[in-house]
Amino acid sequence: SGVMALLRPLLLDVVPTIQQTAALALGRLANYNDDLAEAVVKGDILPQLVCSLSEQNRFYKKAAAFVLRAVGKHSPQLAQAIVQCGALETLVICLEDFDPGVKEAAAWALGYIARHNSELSQAVVDAGAVPLLVLCIQEPEIALKRIAASTLSDISKHSPELAQTVVDAGAIAHLAQMILNPDAKLKRQVLSALSQIAKHSVDLAELVVEAEIFPVVLTCLKDSDEYVKKNGATLIREIAKHTPELSQLIVNAGGVAAVIDCIGSCRGTVRLPGIMMLGYVAAHSENLSMAVIISKGIPPLCTCLIEENEDHIKAAAAWALGQVGRHTPEHARAVAVANVLPILLSLYMETHSSEDLQVKATLKNILQKCTYLPALEPLLHDAPPNILKHIVGQFSKVLPHDSKARRLFVTTGGLKKVQEIKAEPGSLLQEYINTINNCYPEEIVRY
Repeated sequence: SGVMALLRPLLLDVVPTIQQTAALALGRLANYNDDLAEAVVKGDILPQLVCSLSEQNRFYKKAAAFVLRAVGKHSPQLAQAIVQCGALETLVICLEDFDPGVKEAAAWALGYIARHNSELSQAVVDAGAVPLLVLCIQEPEIALKRIAASTLSDISKHSPELAQTVVDAGAIAHLAQMILNPDAKLKRQVLSALSQIAKHSVDLAELVVEAEIFPVVLTCLKDSDEYVKKNGATLIREIAKHTPELSQLIVNAGGVAAVIDCIGSCRGTVRLPGIMMLGYVAAHSENLSMAVIISKGIPPLCTCLIEENEDHIKAAAAWALGQVGRHTPEHARAVAVANVLPILLSLYMETHSSEDLQVKATLKNILQKCTYLPALEPLLHDAPPNILKHIVGQFSKVLPHDSKARRLFVTTGGLKKVQEIKAEPGSLLQEYINTINNCYPEEIVRY
């Protein structure tokens, strides 16, 4: 109906409330979808807003910043249009405004521009936003703190260099102090920002750890807010993944036990970062993997395999169990005793399972170390050929040296099952079968 063209002159009306209401209307239209946001850009409305941002009153500034945020949120192209009309410098000036509402609106708009990609994020940094955002997180208003922390998170996430600019502005210390803030939404943003900084490199993760976030951050895993839990676990995961030393530090602070409790107390995607964190810790070394076992990490991971409906969560749990069990026979046995192997096998063979889940549930890591035969035997009857060879392989390693196991293998019907396997002559599987048969007198094998 040509509304855009009618609203544009109202932005210059002599009556301030008409100007503000017109801007608000444009903002709501642009917020609705990208076609309408596109129309705001094409209607040449942005230069108008940018011009007014520097000279009008606080109500208008808030409304104008809202329009810029509404346009910029949809796509990198639309955000680029805002950058091109010179809005960043003006928004950064608004971060120094006397009115906290104006600061908040400006920080919000900057965050929506920075979140798209590293080029746009760099433009926000180059406009001088970061030091002012760090000042905003120190302001008393909770809403302003939240948005400023969220914008710092959006800037940090793209690259180590961008995260470094946030660190250089002294953000970590101020963010770390707010981990204990009673406001759940603020905690979410603070934990997210610290995660986005820590994820890039060992150096950045160490800087986050040096701000003494342990053991304080572990309290977030018991928070009543699901997102605080999730973001807390994500932060711990991003630190644990880098090096055995950082993982060890988390173990020493009681982090593994806290994450295991957290996985046990929640459902769905909230569990995911905790599951992955246990996998990363266990992957680093035998000792760290043992720490996960001793803290009773295997049962909750096993529960995730059974309870969760989403394949990507099951896949993460299967991967984590593989990392726990792949080090030594002792580690593999701990996983096998928890009755994990049949569950993994059924997920692997399930036709509905995603490709990723099938890859993570192959059991190969655990089987190659597992010498605990009672757990392997049930698998002989169900496993497909590519997994069967690993199972038979383990029997061929253990049986020649263990007379008790040899007797059991006959009485439980294992040896009979091995005779039924059709193996290619000369294949690895056939070699394993021959090794097993050679442990027994010929008449028993023939029988």
